[in-house]
Amino acid sequence: MGMHVGNTSSSGEPEVMMEINTTPLIDVMLVLLVMLIITIPIQLHSVNLEMPVGTPPINNVKPEKIQIDIDERSVVYWQGLPVSAFELEEKMKVASQQAVQAEVHIRPNKDSQYAVFANVLSSSKRLGLNKIAVIGAEQFVQ
Repeated sequence: MGMHVGNTSSSGEPEVMMEINTTPLIDVMLVLLVMLIITIPIQLHSVNLEMPVGTPPINNVKPEKIQIDIDERSVVYWQGLPVSAFELEEKMKVASQQAVQAEVHIRPNKDSQYAVFANVLSSSKRLGLNKIAVIGAEQFVQ
């Protein structure tokens, strides 16, 4: 900010100041900013959860693990024994009706046909076997 000292014109009239005093404008802006900050509600970025109180019941029953292998010739094995598509379907129906749902571990060979793997996967899902794991995926990494 500059300071106006004396007249520089020869006519004797005071010179018109061309500068605007911005101090009151800045003061008003700061007051408005503080008021805005105070009036804005605090935003919570958390989700309130109602968690159960106490200890969960202990589940001593371990689920059965069903191993389904698919070899390089696309032959499907149930627990190490070769099965046809019909036999696989029947065994999955029996497994899906158990009280404790079994875990299905599918281990395809990287040279097997994808259609066979997709058929096994869709059959298990369709029959209600939802605990499915694909084992040996590291063989597909190039």
